Amino acid sequence: MSKKAETKANSNIHNLWPTPILRKKFPQHRQVNPQLAKLFYEHRRTNDKVNGPVYSSTDDLLLRYNEPALNQLFKFISDSVFEIASAVNATFWEYSRSKKMHMNVVGAWFQIQNGYGFHETHNHGNCSWSGVYYVQVDDQETRESHEALGPMNGVTRFYGHHVDVIGDGYMDSENLYLQSTSFDSKPEEGVLVVFSSHLKHMALPYEGKKDRIIVSFNAQVHGDKGDELFSYNFF
Repeated sequence: MSKKAETKANSNIHNLWPTPILRKKFPQHRQVNPQLAKLFYEHRRTNDKVNGPVYSSTDDLLLRYNEPALNQLFKFISDSVFEIASAVNATFWEYSRSKKMHMNVVGAWFQIQNGYGFHETHNHGNCSWSGVYYVQVDDQETRESHEALGPMNGVTRFYGHHVDVIGDGYMDSENLYLQSTSFDSKPEEGVLVVFSSHLKHMALPYEGKKDRIIVSFNAQVHGDKGDELFSYNFF
């Protein structure tokens, strides 16, 4: 039996367990980014003197520096984490004992990437939210014109939760939607991406006229009266 494909929304179908990713631009990036790049190059020069395909600082960036540009960026990051966290947790926070939520950055670092440098697939522990902020990178036309890497040059790729279980699964026209296993965030100066820390992701190889410079962070959000929501006392 054959049937025409349905394209209208079906109220009988529930799309459960969404994977939220926030992607937005920092309004002050044109003023702040050059100051950040200068700070990071100086850090690399004075601390490690390493110029390989990928340079990663330690994750104590906010403990090392009290710079206006860095503080301004992390104010934007804090607001953005609350934007996505409050959107996905609104129903649950209604039942929380806490009336106020606090974000703690438990790690912040930068990376400088070029010369086909990349960062293999990984996720982040000890946090609920993570993020990547693009400080410096070639413009889209220049970046995507790379002869070998093309549009994938320097992209941040996120993998869906089901990517590990479809390898030996049966595929036909009824479950082709499972073939959509990744989301590519194009690097663009001033853009912040916030995502759940358990999501697997990687930085694809990059080569450009400009170095690809990013700031990454890990964050926790806690209630002022603790995080317990449900009582486990059955008596």
